[in-house]
Formats: sequence, C-alpha cells, structure tokens
Amino acid sequence: MLLVKAGWSSDMADEVNNEVGATTGAPEAEGRGPRRGRGGDRNRGERGGRGRRDDRRAQEDQGEELIEKLVHINRVSKTVKGGKRFGFAALVVVGDGKGRVGFGHGKAREVPEAISKATASAKKKMVRVPLKEGRTLHHDGRGHFGAGQVTVRSAPAGTGIIAGGPMRAVFESLGVADVVTKSVGTSNPYNMIRATFEALVEQTSPKSVAQRRGKKVADLLRRGGASAEVAQVEAEAIAE
Repeated sequence: MLLVKAGWSSDMADEVNNEVGATTGAPEAEGRGPRRGRGGDRNRGERGGRGRRDDRRAQEDQGEELIEKLVHINRVSKTVKGGKRFGFAALVVVGDGKGRVGFGHGKAREVPEAISKATASAKKKMVRVPLKEGRTLHHDGRGHFGAGQVTVRSAPAGTGIIAGGPMRAVFESLGVADVVTKSVGTSNPYNMIRATFEALVEQTSPKSVAQRRGKKVADLLRRGGASAEVAQVEAEAIAE
C-alpha cells in the first residue's frame, strides 16, 4: 500500500510507506508458507483412512463371487418446469448361490447408474436362508405382500426350479436347484419379490428348531415316524 499526498516530496512518501509496512507486519511474498485450514492434517488423515476402508471393502466384494440378476427396469418421468425429466428404475436380485440372497432397487438418469445403485442396495440387504441338502427348502411356505401371494414347496432331487419371472431369479441366485412355486394375484415384480422374501425368511431348519427347544435333531425326526437308526442317519446328514 503506497501513501502519496499532494504537497509531499518523494522522500517523505517513501518514509511514511516504510513505517506503515513495519506497523502492519505484512508478510513478505518469499517467506509466506502454504495456508492450512483448521485441522488440515487431521482431515487429510481421515480422508486417507476412509479411502483405505473403501479399498478393503472393494477387495472383499471382489473376493466373494455374487450372482446378479436384473429382474425389471422401468422408465419413470418427473414433470418439472419446462417439460418432463426422464429417468430409469431398476430392480436387481443378488445372491452367492450358497444360501444368501437379497434384492434392491435404484433410480437414476441413466440405466447403468440405476443398476449400480440397485446392486449396492441388494448387497446391503442380503439374508441367509437354510437349505436342505444344499439344493431345496426344508418345508413349504407362504408369502404375502400387497396384492401378491406366493407359495413355495420343497421338491425331490431332479425336479428343477418350477418358477417364473422374478421368483426364478431369486431361487437361482439363492442356489436352490429343486423347488415348486405358485404365484396368485398381481404380477407386479416388486410385490412378487417382496412376497417371495417373506416366505423365505420364515424358513427354519431342524437344527435351529432343536436348539431352540433344547432337544436333539434325531428326537425331532423320530416324531415323524422314523426309526431311531434312520432318524440318526438323517440328523447327521443335515448340515443346517
């Protein structure tokens, strides 16, 4: 900042400017260091920590092979000033083929982004379903959501997946090889998926029932009319 006033000589002006600069203590350009905000080092460390956690999570997701099924994709629109704004909604089912499955939906302006959001949501909401011999359900079940009703039944080996539409995607991702299903009511994929999951979360295994009642699995199987030897063999064959 230069101070020059009419009637002052150049020497007087220089002397006043030097005094003002010494009083204000303005830093020199060469000695000025980089400016840091409050907690700059701490914030930078936290950002680095979050990045490392994200990298570990990504590596875990890559290590686990998941089955992803795109069930339904729909174009949606929102009326705004000047016209309509179009987007896409995706419904995805994700499973590991070993008894874990989940579903999710997402919306975005582009199809790939909507599918990515739905897949991430499905991975967060995965549930475990006990399977008999790793291929079918332990018992029959019913699910109801909205106007959709579904019935799922266990089946002998070689039956295959008798299901259609969204329900087939759920059982293929779950790892079920033999099942018989029936859907009554609406064919809305969202309601069918939710009704199917309601039936699956109610599945229980003989092992969990025996632990809850404080008994042995063989004792529960003998109540069905099986002999002690047969019940013992079947109890040992049950993995879950």
